[in-house]
Amino acid sequence: MLSARTVLSRTARLSNARLNSTLVVAEHDEAKLAPITLNAITAAGKLGNEVSVLVTGANASKVAEQVAKVNGVKRVLVAEDEKLKNNLPERVAPVVVASHKQFNFTAITAGSSAFGRGVIPRVAAKLDVSSISDVTQVHSADSFTRTMYAGNAVKKVKSSAPIKLLTFRGTAFEPAKEGGSGAVEKAPSTDIATDASEFLGQELSKSERPDLATAKVVVSGGRGLKSGDNFKLIYDLADKLGAGVGASRAAVDAGYVPNDMQVGQTGKIVAPELYIAIGISGAIQHLAGMKDSKTIVAINKDGDAPIFQVADIGLKADLFKAVPELTAALK
Repeated sequence: MLSARTVLSRTARLSNARLNSTLVVAEHDEAKLAPITLNAITAAGKLGNEVSVLVTGANASKVAEQVAKVNGVKRVLVAEDEKLKNNLPERVAPVVVASHKQFNFTAITAGSSAFGRGVIPRVAAKLDVSSISDVTQVHSADSFTRTMYAGNAVKKVKSSAPIKLLTFRGTAFEPAKEGGSGAVEKAPSTDIATDASEFLGQELSKSERPDLATAKVVVSGGRGLKSGDNFKLIYDLADKLGAGVGASRAAVDAGYVPNDMQVGQTGKIVAPELYIAIGISGAIQHLAGMKDSKTIVAINKDGDAPIFQVADIGLKADLFKAVPELTAALK
């Protein structure tokens, strides 16, 4: 028979082991995991704790099987409910809080996407702690680097909060690989209110080109193209390079292209091997979304355009002459 002291000692060790755990809230489309969640899993692993992943949705089981195979994932919590269809942040947040109440996570994290930025602040408010957004580097379990002012300033912060609420910039961390065998279990049940928000619908653009967020080469156009019809110059060049196509906010606001093509602080953040900016002046908010690219090429007729300050290769030229010549040379 075990002594009372032994039982208490073992209970304390089990409690500490459970406490030292990080939760990643998974983003997906009910069929496959969003790439940024793999980046978030890598970042979460750097906190030094075991990693659990919460998968919510109407058909979460299929995605949970994918997550369980990711290297570094210890546990996969599955919350499957028709009320969680489309993963509205207002409905996902209570599930995250319920999971925390059972497992006492030391950190709750997600990718720094529209989904992650919607869920994590809500959970932080429920737990009465401050969240830290857009983390680009993990120094320790309580010290992080994040960007500020559209990437113009980098700040190292140390959090004294008992629970760390974090979003990770996807381009700053390598995606986690397959090779894991995490245990899959049901997430704690909780009441999910449906009166705060309602999903009405979505229109998804379809393209045979590589996804903008994960493409190794990206060609982006700006207001210098002067019209949506002229974006054909961008599409033709991108097709020759097997590239994804992006745009500046100015081009989106002008109605040249849909907003899901926007690269920048308020759009998508990309870090391809090669980024070609055509007719883009280089506003701060655009640079925040692409300046981590490995090689940046800029084509602009204004030699004083800010884009040339971050470009590795710059061409001062009329894009309506230079781009067709470049495309023709690739044939």
